[in-house]
Amino acid sequence: MSSTANGKNGTWRNWGGNVSARPAREVTPASVDELAAAVRRAAEDGLTVKAVGTGHSFTSIAATHGVLIRPQLLTGIRSIDRENMTVTVEAGTPLKRLNMALAREGLSLTNMGDIMEQTVSGATSTGTHGTGRDSGSIAAQIKALELVTADGSVLTCSEKENPEVFAAARIGLGALGIVTAITFAVEPVFLLTAREEPMPFDRVLADFEELWAENEHFEFYWFPHTGNTNTKRNNRSAGPEKPVPQLQGWFEDEFLSNGVFQVANWVGRAVPATIPAIAQISSKALSARTYTDIPYKVFTSPRRVRFVEMEYAVPRAAVVQALRELKTMVDRSGLKVSFPVEVRTAPADDITLSTASGRDSAYIAVHMFQGTPYQRYFTAAERIFTAHEGRPHWGKIHTRDAEYFSRVYPRFGEFTALRDRLDPDRRFQNDYLRRVLGA
Repeated sequence: MSSTANGKNGTWRNWGGNVSARPAREVTPASVDELAAAVRRAAEDGLTVKAVGTGHSFTSIAATHGVLIRPQLLTGIRSIDRENMTVTVEAGTPLKRLNMALAREGLSLTNMGDIMEQTVSGATSTGTHGTGRDSGSIAAQIKALELVTADGSVLTCSEKENPEVFAAARIGLGALGIVTAITFAVEPVFLLTAREEPMPFDRVLADFEELWAENEHFEFYWFPHTGNTNTKRNNRSAGPEKPVPQLQGWFEDEFLSNGVFQVANWVGRAVPATIPAIAQISSKALSARTYTDIPYKVFTSPRRVRFVEMEYAVPRAAVVQALRELKTMVDRSGLKVSFPVEVRTAPADDITLSTASGRDSAYIAVHMFQGTPYQRYFTAAERIFTAHEGRPHWGKIHTRDAEYFSRVYPRFGEFTALRDRLDPDRRFQNDYLRRVLGA
């Protein structure tokens, strides 16, 4: 049942390569009972416990020196309830497998993020989201979940059963227990028409409210050092299906967006002075295109170029101002930024520590190519975001602590009180949770 970590000498590393840890032992449970037993055994040995998915978080949220639980045997769909239109899925199931399995059943999630490598529990526990005018994060689509708590008991929660746990555990940061199964709301599979087109940065900002209001899913990428953006509007469509032709798709999504972009970043990392010129070319590389397909083929795309990322949710009303400040900062700083800035939105939700909790939000994500110094850029960006009462994505780089979160999350105390009740001995504690939730 135990195994060794990936990497050398039992060292665990995240996808971004910026976090590593050496757990005392690893467990790969094949059932909820085995997982509960592993938690009880950890308690007997005085060890902390962390479940880890695919390591797509850039923070040390999953790092542990205690027991590392790998959920790869806890995968697959448990049940589909067509009457209530829900699907219950094991926590270790990758989103990609869930999306493909649902499509075969003629079903789909309403909204999703732009990558699908993560496990369902890792993605929801950190607040992974896409973009949506009316539909929220992946966690906002949860109808029930099953949790192994610190004493090894199995707790189910929903709006009706343990509702105070449900309010918090949908985005639980791994602090309340280990999620073992999730029940999602689903709907009959539908078609989305994606319209991707370049648009000047100033025009996107001037028309932002309209672009947001007129589209179910609006997002854009701004290339620093340029006045250019690529916009993407996804809206439901009656069809017919008109996918991106295979060769064109390979050329645009693999060759340009991953292959050429990778090389451009290597050049930029070696000779930073070339970055503004490369950015001008990159920002014009992708031409306008329109295609119609099932949701996961429109919402998600491969991300093979490794990077580190910081993302903040600001009140939607503040996003245009924050972006203007970000552009001014980059222009004046002498920084060379080779990765585009991604902007998305989410409606307010009722999840205690969701970045969209209680407020309509817009997300601004800044990225740096893996292996380039990112601190100066991220620090300057974070100063702008926090001035707008920004809330950082739990799985992306930030420097905030419990004192800050208690100010920007009205229900912060509700979460920490629940944690005191469910995990009084801090079985699920690690350095990251100590910082963001307090000791």
